[in-house]
Order: sequence, then structure tokens, then C-alpha cells
Amino acid sequence: MHVVILAEFAAASGGAEKVAVESARGLAEAGAEVTFIHAVAGPVDPLLTHPRLRRLTLDLPDVWSLPAWRAATSGIWNGEAAARLAAALDALPRRPDCLHLHQWTRALSPAVLPVLLGRGAPLVLTLHDYALACPNGVFYRFDRAEPCGLSPLSGACLTAACDPKSRRHKLVRVGRSAALRMAVGRTELDVVHVCDASRARMEGMRAGIGLRHHRIDNPVRVEKRAPAEPARGDAVVYVGRLTPEKGADLVAEAARRAGLPALFVGSGPLEARLRAEGAEVLGWMDPAEVETILRRRARAVCAPSRWYETGPLTLYEALAQGLPVVASPRSGAAEKVTDGRTGFVVEPEPDALAGAFRALRDDALTARLGRAAYESYWRAPQTLAAHARSLLALYRELGEASLMRQCDMACPVEPASAS
Repeated sequence: MHVVILAEFAAASGGAEKVAVESARGLAEAGAEVTFIHAVAGPVDPLLTHPRLRRLTLDLPDVWSLPAWRAATSGIWNGEAAARLAAALDALPRRPDCLHLHQWTRALSPAVLPVLLGRGAPLVLTLHDYALACPNGVFYRFDRAEPCGLSPLSGACLTAACDPKSRRHKLVRVGRSAALRMAVGRTELDVVHVCDASRARMEGMRAGIGLRHHRIDNPVRVEKRAPAEPARGDAVVYVGRLTPEKGADLVAEAARRAGLPALFVGSGPLEARLRAEGAEVLGWMDPAEVETILRRRARAVCAPSRWYETGPLTLYEALAQGLPVVASPRSGAAEKVTDGRTGFVVEPEPDALAGAFRALRDDALTARLGRAAYESYWRAPQTLAAHARSLLALYRELGEASLMRQCDMACPVEPASAS
């Protein structure tokens, strides 16, 4: 099987690219021929070096690097991206059996969808966010710091000042949503959800696009080792962008109330504030360094998402290492946490989080939660190999369904004649 993976970057600048890169590697290791096409030139993850893996770049600019007017027009419809992608696909030595798109909002734009849909091979989109339905992609009111309950592209949605940057950015994103619907037309898209909550949310709304829903866990690239010893840890650890919607400020506040140190791995808009308040902020680190920090310092890993986050991957990685997790019910990763057994699922509020953190001051409880987290994860691990098997099974299923549809169109059944 020849699979084309399409992403915007060839190294992890976020969860979408991390999953795209790891999926490509897992598929190659599973025996598939893989072509990894990335939109923006730049750093390349070493995982993309494999005998069965070919890498191509479209050499497009990231829209955030462009002047405002050009970024707006390219974000809504990037004709150059469509042309370069078509040329790259035409030049492949072998026709793809499946096309898998992981992200499209930073360089590719909706313009690539007609190119992909016109190839005659099944197209799969992994939904790392909600950009197929919501203009700002996350169903979150940045103006109110709360999840959004409006119908996508309704009158109330169009007038809401929900964008994290400005009303002008909101107008561009609305234009992109309109272009997306035009690009897809009446075609039904096959979408992969990475958590049950994402699937339920998208199935329960009218997105303006026909969708066929599939469910596959993200891969977790953690080797099985002896479990960590969280009762020896000294801090609640947060890993990721330091932003209000991800709840970094909630971790700092709740830890202070509980009398536990908070340790932050990452950077972002809240970094200066957290440092000024005395928090320990380490900045970004490579995965091996993060794992070392977690195993040495963490009593638990916390992700108190205020928004409807489909991940984050760091919670799965913590469970795999035998660390308790404190998760918001708005996080998709909370589905893997058994409240009171492998961690805590609590509302993203200082009082609720502080209560969970106070419980973690008990060494015996923390050790018990960590052991249960480790045992639960490794009973059904989200390995790269398991992820690749699930993808290949989906690709084969969609390929067979596509052949059946083509056969039905080419050989219509004639109505039975009256006797």
C-alpha cells in the first residue's frame, strides 16, 4: 500500500505535526510505502528517515510569516499551494492508495481539498481541532474565556468577537470556513477522531459539511520501562503552551493553595507572569529531557484545559510512565483517566484543582494512583505499531468502499422488468 501523509511541517511544532510524523514512521515500519509531503520547509524530524519513506516539501511560506493582507488571502484560498501539491502528486512514481491530511490552516488552505478529492483515492482527515466546523477552530470564546455554545456560522457566531487576535482575524477565518464548504461541496469527508468527545461533539452538530466518522487513538511513543515513583516527586508538572485556554495559570494558583510546587515545561504568553509569581518555568525541552524531568520531579501531570482540547499527548505519556494525571473533563485525554484510581478528573477551576493537589500530598495515595495508571495504560498501550495497524485497516476499508461505489456507478443495476 502506498500512503501519502500531508502535513504543514516536518517536525513537531504542535500535536498535529507530531502525530503526522509518528504516523508516517509507524506506517513505514508496518510495511507500507509512505510519501510524507510537508507544506513549509524547515526542520525535519529524524523519524522521517526510513527506507520505505519518501519526503517532499512544497516550500510554501507559513501564513504567519507573511504581511497581513497576503496572509489573509492565502489563509482563505492558497492557489499556489494547490498547484504545487498537484504537481507533487503528479510526479509520484506510484499512484497513492490513500491520502491522509493532518493539518491545513497554516499554509495549505482549503484550496488543496479539491486537488486531494480529485485523485480517485480515499482521502482521510484527522481532526486535531474543530476547524472543519468552527471558524477559530476550537469552539472557544476567547473574549469570554469559556467554551462556545453557538452554532457554527450562525448569525450569533458571525458577530461574536471570539477570535484570540482581533475581529479582522475573525473575518478572515469566516472567509476560510466559507471557502472550505465551497471546496468540499456535496462530498462526504472521512474524518478520524482522536477522542470520543471529539466524535460526539462533531456528530451532534450541523457542520455544513458531510462527514463519515472514524475513531483512532493518537500514537504514544513511550518505551515500556519500570514505572516512575511519583511519591518521590516534589511538584505538579504542566507540559505545553503557557496560555489561559490551556489552564497554565490555574495550575499555578491551585498549587499555591495546596502547598505544592508547580513546575512548567513550555513557553507562551503567561510565561513572564508565572515567573513573576515565583513558578519554576523550564521552557521547551526535547522529549527525552521532558521524560527525565517527569520521572524525577512529577507527583502528577496536570492539563486543566478550559477549551475542548482533543489531546493533549502529554497526559497519555504520563500515564504510560506510571504518573497520576489531573485532567479537565474538557480534555479528550480525560477519557483515559479513571477518577480516583489513575488520577483525578476535575473542573478547570482553582478550588477543584487545589482539592486534587492536596490529595496528592499523601505519598501512599500518589504511589497507588501511579501504579494503577501504569497498569491501566499498558493493558492496552497506544503504541506506534497499534496506531499503524488501525490506520491500515481503515485505509483498506475505505479503499474497498471506494471500489464498490465506482462499480455501482459504472454498472448500475437495471430495474426488474414486469412479468
